[in-house]
Amino acid sequence: MSQRIVPTVKRRQIIELSESGRRMDGRTLTDYREVTIQTGLVEKAEGSALVSIGGTKVIAGIKFEVGDPFPDIPNEGVMQVGAEFVPFASPEFEPGKPDEVAVELARVVDRGLRESKVLDTTKLCLIPGKKVWIVHVDVYILDHCGNLIDAAALAALSAMLTASMPEACIEGDTVKLTGKRLPMPLTDIPINITLAKIGNKLFVDPSFEEEEVLDCRLSVAFKQNGMLCAMQKGESGYLTPEEVLRAVEIAKDKSQEIRKKVVESLKLNCDKVGEY
Repeated sequence: MSQRIVPTVKRRQIIELSESGRRMDGRTLTDYREVTIQTGLVEKAEGSALVSIGGTKVIAGIKFEVGDPFPDIPNEGVMQVGAEFVPFASPEFEPGKPDEVAVELARVVDRGLRESKVLDTTKLCLIPGKKVWIVHVDVYILDHCGNLIDAAALAALSAMLTASMPEACIEGDTVKLTGKRLPMPLTDIPINITLAKIGNKLFVDPSFEEEEVLDCRLSVAFKQNGMLCAMQKGESGYLTPEEVLRAVEIAKDKSQEIRKKVVESLKLNCDKVGEY
């Protein structure tokens, strides 16, 4: 990934504004940019979602394939999360294999989904010890204007919530598809919230320019019941114990706000999630 440099004057302005609780785009420290969610845009995917957070745009797709289980969990299906940066999304992105930033993004998204146990992998077993469903969650960055983690996590979640999986029947050791569709066995609506620290200030949903000057980043995922299920710190700066507690408190409040947006956008019945 090539280096993009925020002009020195803008860097100074961002830092000065953050110290007084303001931001260059007019937001307060706890304001999220506008979030929009569109689903069903990729015809060949079992589920898909395009998420925009301000100018940041991420699309995610879901695909299923029959495969072998992991030896240590022979009776559970497999979820695999991948991330790819489209070169035209940012001057930072370059063609080629995913770099360490793409790998980290996929890991953070995967951790929030996996640790929340959003997907009941026991219901993805086809032939115990032999064949299971492998769920591919593929994330593509279309436009990078900051906070890729939250956008990618939200796109992956929204794609899963609107996806359907193939129905299969077992004949001996053979898996055959019936042609019918089933809802994915989902149990929760986990939401990831990212905060940045500049100086001694914490703020949510950092823009691209803010990310260029932040000291460190903290991404926190919460389950529907408010339980913290995953946390990831990024960059070399530090957070005091008090700052971590404050960040978690802010993120928990914001997660409820974003979850409400997901429920409204996808027309979900929260009580039905987990009944599949």
